[in-house]
Amino acid sequence: MTKNNTLNQWLWKWHILAGLLTLPFMLLLALTGTVYLFKDNINNQIYQDTKFVTPTSLNKLPLSQQLEAAQGSTQAKVIGLTLPKLVDQATVFKVATKGWMNNDLYVDPYTAKVKGVIEQDQTLMHSVSTLHGELLLDKAGTTVVELVASWFIVLILTGLYVWWPKKNTGLGGFLTIRFSRGKRILFRDLHSVTGFWLSIFMFIILAGGMPWTDVFGSQFKWLQNQTNTGYPQHWTNSKGLISNSLNSSNESHVKILSPLSLDEVANIAQSYKLEGDISIKLPQSDEGVYTISNRSLWLRDQHVIHIDQYSGSPIKSLQWEQVGIMMDLRQVFMRLHQGEYGLVNWGVLLAVALFFIMSTVAGTVSYFMRKPQGQWGIPKVPERFRVDKVLVAFIILLGVVFPLFGASLITIWTWERIKSFQIKRQIKHSHK
Repeated sequence: MTKNNTLNQWLWKWHILAGLLTLPFMLLLALTGTVYLFKDNINNQIYQDTKFVTPTSLNKLPLSQQLEAAQGSTQAKVIGLTLPKLVDQATVFKVATKGWMNNDLYVDPYTAKVKGVIEQDQTLMHSVSTLHGELLLDKAGTTVVELVASWFIVLILTGLYVWWPKKNTGLGGFLTIRFSRGKRILFRDLHSVTGFWLSIFMFIILAGGMPWTDVFGSQFKWLQNQTNTGYPQHWTNSKGLISNSLNSSNESHVKILSPLSLDEVANIAQSYKLEGDISIKLPQSDEGVYTISNRSLWLRDQHVIHIDQYSGSPIKSLQWEQVGIMMDLRQVFMRLHQGEYGLVNWGVLLAVALFFIMSTVAGTVSYFMRKPQGQWGIPKVPERFRVDKVLVAFIILLGVVFPLFGASLITIWTWERIKSFQIKRQIKHSHK
């Protein structure tokens, strides 16, 4: 590919503008994301006395007895639980709150003693997550993060073109870092070469984060609903499903059944041999159902089973194969974004975050070393330069897919038109 020097200057200009806009925020996101990778380790350390127990016998107490202890310790409603997998884990009961995030109440399965409640929205990791996704500014912060992420895509794309070498320049500064060409070249290469190797990973990370945003995320969900490629009905709730308390072998014999105990439901759940963490949602009325679900390493192993609270028979059973393609891809990228696909995924994310921080710092140092004192150092582009129609169409497409980027681009274009008009007006008046 032969580089167009004027186009290179134009893209370099936008690369620097995108960098000035995004890199301070992306550096914060990388730092908070790195901390969040250690979420389980940090939570287990902080809440060790609450989450873990010392086995005092070979047998655990009935779950129904543990549920009674949990419900008796709080005025809020216990709506479900997660079954412990290890002998030193407490049983986790989900407690309803006024918000969307339920609290976790821990009960010692050997003594039925309530270990404590972890209020999810008051934890250190929730604060880190909120800083990462909302900058601690609620909806306004989410909008800023989405705008920054949209412009970061521009930063990567323009950076790839600027990074591409001119003819016959060799591999130095292209695929390898030049350590013997002075500090400015070294910092430039640390930024650009590392940025190239990170680019594909950054696109994957962005793809995993964008569905959480407000504007793009809303568009994504709308398209998902229109194409029926999301969750199948009753995957996330049991609304409309009813348990039958009546059992009749024939018309003359009708028997009112008693609800199953939580222990019986747990036995049913374990009979499905589900992978990962198994959760049970409790019926919320006499006609409600038990919902058994699991969170496994591989999405294909996830199931949702709604069972009759009186007979234990399955009312509706759903497997991951019934989940639509858009939700499937969304969950894959979101899990990659959070490092949930095992130790390799976790390690790659940690390395990407650390190298990105290095690349960002190196790019910032290179920029300040290169730019003239007292100026922004933004490359000049000849006024006669006109952007190719294909590139314009691509920019418009980006603006449609990422509306906040499109809106910001219109704002910048309007501002430049106003500035240009004012300059021409001043020149016109000066010649009078």
